[in-house]
Amino acid sequence: MQNIIPLPAFTDNYIWLLRRQDAAAAVDPGDAAPVLQYCREHGLSLCAILITHHHADHTGGIAELVRHFACPVYGPANSGIAGISHPLHPGDLLQLTQPGLRLEVMATPGHTADHISYYGDGLLFCGDTLFACGCGRVFDGSTQQLHASLQRLAHLPQETQIYCTHEYTLANQRFALAVEPDNTALLQRQQQDSARRQRGNPTLPSTLATELATNPFLRCHLPHVRAAVEAHCGQPLADETAVFAAMREWKNTFS
Repeated sequence: MQNIIPLPAFTDNYIWLLRRQDAAAAVDPGDAAPVLQYCREHGLSLCAILITHHHADHTGGIAELVRHFACPVYGPANSGIAGISHPLHPGDLLQLTQPGLRLEVMATPGHTADHISYYGDGLLFCGDTLFACGCGRVFDGSTQQLHASLQRLAHLPQETQIYCTHEYTLANQRFALAVEPDNTALLQRQQQDSARRQRGNPTLPSTLATELATNPFLRCHLPHVRAAVEAHCGQPLADETAVFAAMREWKNTFS
């Protein structure tokens, strides 16, 4: 069984360290320092680096970690990310002998055009595509891509554990409640996650079942969600993709 450690970085990033015995893999190490410190304190060897997309807060630690550990770096092909030694394509199967994990590479563009996610053993490492109670902003991808990516993730098994890379949960929940103020599951989740943060604990991982019940970006098909978004933008919306796009724009300006 994997031991998955959240290493805080910057203001609100998590670097996920997948540890098994004395070996580990790091997901999206934007900063080398937390990884180096943890490995040094626990006598670990870093055997792999997994990258989801090209943003610097996910890639900035690659060079220094490779200097220390000479480990392979996996990431999206044709992304221009310096240091990737093993470029990946959607549908590839990644077998990590150490720390012992088999992962499917999934195309999840939208936040960026090159974004991929890693899924296996009931675990999803989804970078900035799907957040707890939210989703990523659109940068060099498209809203249509992001919606399609989220729909792809929504069809994974509901017990899938969601490991995203930012602690945005409470802010996302405030927006979610603007969309669905009467969602009982969401209200309960907000209370639980607020208590976790007050104790200094992460709100992650989530599960897909929890996201399907509380994340408005996975609930655009519901009539009351559509009605709330149409009321906000003041016009009827043609389809679910249009609802998603209008909701993402609403979230961009929400405070």
